[in-house]
Amino acid sequence: MKGERIQTNVLSVQVIPNADANLLKNLGAPEGHRSLGIFTADCDDVSYSALDEATKKANVSVVYARSMYAGSGNASTALAGEFIGILSAPDPAEIKSGLDAAVDYATNDAAFYTANDDGSVVYFANLISRTGSYLSAQAGVPEGTSMAYLIAPPAEAIVALDAAVKASGAELKLFYGPPTETNFAGGLLVGDQAACREACEAFAAAVEKVAMQPFDY
Repeated sequence: MKGERIQTNVLSVQVIPNADANLLKNLGAPEGHRSLGIFTADCDDVSYSALDEATKKANVSVVYARSMYAGSGNASTALAGEFIGILSAPDPAEIKSGLDAAVDYATNDAAFYTANDDGSVVYFANLISRTGSYLSAQAGVPEGTSMAYLIAPPAEAIVALDAAVKASGAELKLFYGPPTETNFAGGLLVGDQAACREACEAFAAAVEKVAMQPFDY
């Protein structure tokens, strides 16, 4: 059914209280960080947003974040899913706080939605009122910037990104050209909170229009 929320499932959560020094070095962990937290999930863009949320709720850094190829429907193993994220922190308590924030956000806040009645087209239009350190660095903007995180299948995403920018005046700061590892596309738009909310709404409406009328040209 159109507009249905798709639940993200966190598949594994692990903590390394005192990680190996060479592992920390290879991950690029900041000086003084000795603990790691790892989680996997079946949705990558929700999880990237969740990592950013973790940086706002705990003294953690995102040291690794990658999507798995082809998408969650083609996951290679039961716990691999579509995404792996790794946080670093000075101690295990901060790691656990960061992981708690990430898991809660991935489970209860951000989500993909269906764009058509049979659920064969989905999109992600996530309003982030203020960015944390991770997405700020990705987009090259100051922490605390309002952001619209927009993702959809390739053709739908291009049409909808254009609609989102034109409707809102928000600026496209980072373009995810198709195909991403999961065969989608999209981008990060920034502006004031009202503009980013309008961008999310326009993006969702445009994806739904393409999904329902794929030959309307």
